[in-house]
Parts: sequence; C-alpha cells; structure tokens
Amino acid sequence: MNILIVDDDRTNLFIMGAIVRRLDDAEPIGMDNPLEAVEWLRGNEPDLILLDQMMPDMDGMDLLRHIREDPRLENVPVVMITANTAVDIRVRALDEGCSDFLTKPIVVPEVQARLRNLLALRQSRALLRDRAALLAAEVERVTAALQRQGEELVNRLSRASEYRDPETGAHIERMALYSRLVAEAAGCGGAYAQELMKAAPMHDIGKIGIPDMILLKPGRLTSEELTVMRQHATIGHRILANSDIPLLRLAAEIALSHHEKFDGSGYPNGLAGTAIPLSGRIVAIADVFDALTSTRPYKRSWTLEEARAYMVEQRGRHFDPALLDAFLSCWDKVCTIHHENADELPALCPTEH
Repeated sequence: MNILIVDDDRTNLFIMGAIVRRLDDAEPIGMDNPLEAVEWLRGNEPDLILLDQMMPDMDGMDLLRHIREDPRLENVPVVMITANTAVDIRVRALDEGCSDFLTKPIVVPEVQARLRNLLALRQSRALLRDRAALLAAEVERVTAALQRQGEELVNRLSRASEYRDPETGAHIERMALYSRLVAEAAGCGGAYAQELMKAAPMHDIGKIGIPDMILLKPGRLTSEELTVMRQHATIGHRILANSDIPLLRLAAEIALSHHEKFDGSGYPNGLAGTAIPLSGRIVAIADVFDALTSTRPYKRSWTLEEARAYMVEQRGRHFDPALLDAFLSCWDKVCTIHHENADELPALCPTEH
C-alpha cells in the first residue's frame, strides 16, 4: 500500500515516513512541494494521503480540495496534520472531504492506530467494490446465457412449426426482417428492433395446435373452420407466455396480438389503437405484406405495387397509420428484403412515386 505524505518540512516527512514503515505492507511516498504532489496525483492513486495544513504555494486545504475534485481519488482517505486546534478549521476540512485529523505534536501510537483504521476501511471498500464488480459481471454473464438460450429455443420452435405450417421458411425470414425495419424506422431503438426480429418468427407457433384438415386445406375456410383457425393466436400465447426468458415473453405478446386490427375488428380480443401492443402492430404490417406478396395454395402472389396499394387502403383500419408510414418510408429496403429472400421468382419492384 502506498501512503502519500505531503509536508514542506523535511524533518516531518522523515518522521512520518518512519511511522508509516512500521505499518504492515505500507510504503511512504514523501513530497515537500504540494505542487509536485498535484502533478504526481494526476497519474497515481495512493491508498492514503497525509497533508500538512500550513504549506507555501498551496496549503493543505487547497490541496485537499484539488484531491476531492478528482473522481479517481474521491474514496482515498485524507488525513490533515495541523497544529491549529480551531474548530472552524476542522469543520471546513470536513466539508471539503477530510477523513481524519492529526494534531501536532503527534503521538506515534495514535498515528499508527488511526492510519491502520483508515487503511482497513480503504481495503474493505475496495473489496466491496470488487465484489460488486464481480457480481455485476456474473449477472451479465447469466443474462447473456439466458438470452442465448431464449434465442436458441425460439429458433428451434420456429423450425418445428415449419413442418406443420404451409408457409415457407423464407416467409419467416422476410417478415422478421420487415418487422425490424419498421421498428427502426419508427424510432423504437436498435435493441428493441433486434429483439423484435428474433421473436417475430414465433408469431404463428400456435398453428401446431390446429387440425391438419383445417391448417392444410387448399381452399378457403368455412366460417366454422375459420373460428378454429383463429384459435392459433391464443394457443401460441399459451405456449410461450409466463417465461423467465424476455425473448419468449415478447414472442408470446406477438403471437397473441399480431392479428388485432387498429380499428378494433381483429382477433382474438378485438383490441383497437394503441391498446394493441406495439410488437403486434408492427408484426401485423410485416406479416400481411409478406403474405400478400407470397404464393399460397389458395392464392397467387401479389405484385409489390398491388400489395402496397392494399396496405395504404388499410391505413388506420387494419394498420397503425404511423407505423405503416414508417414501413413505406423505407420502400427501397422493403424491395431489397423481398428480392434477397425470395421463394422463387420475386415480383418486380416498382419505382416509388
């Protein structure tokens, strides 16, 4: 441990240095010029500082104030050595951050006891700080591991659902990318947009609970069959809800809400406007747009121009107007996603007018 001693009297420096050396594992660093001490402190952090109150150029009070202005030194104990017993001097020093006082003439056993106590306090604080840092690092490690587990689980469940859902893996990829694009364009922040992209592929996981005769039917569904099909939103939510993994909780929210419509005519809960979770409003845009521009057994793929016109028509009805505007503001990127992740032949991307 290094103990900085600042005193313009070299005799006092020698005496205090000898006292410090009697402490276990303590090394004195003596300086008779407070300005040199200021310079030394710019690049060093001692474990304790002893200051004489009365010094030329810069007295102990000024040096104390300089020390406490440095964030690196805010927790370093500082002891003021003074022959002045006036209360106001002590009060001022305490206000400036002084840790303790030694009164001249010094009493060696008292000095040693006070310094030992302050060094022990310094070590305890350092230990607590190290433990806090270790705990923070461990929490970060566990959180990252939990995040990785959540992402792996989402990926595996998404792949599993593809075996029952007639929609292709390319659809899953495109709508996830569209979801991230909308979130970023709407100013939601990169972290949220990234999480949304990872969770969006789980939007239709509930279809694993729909009978094959309905899920795989090539033609249009009857009203009774449509009622059963719509249960996939609540089934998906039940599969994913109440997880300790944040990513799965977000996926559960999307599964339940991505078929709600902005005007309240959607399902399963008939939510309207901002009562629909943000994630559901975003994924609704991504999912519908990609469904329109994809080939299905019961429909041809729409051109991008046709799909865009329909989306605009449904602004404020099916889709959140602000989020749809954000989606359309990135039309070039939408086209790029559509082309680069095409099932077979992509539709021609029209020039935006």
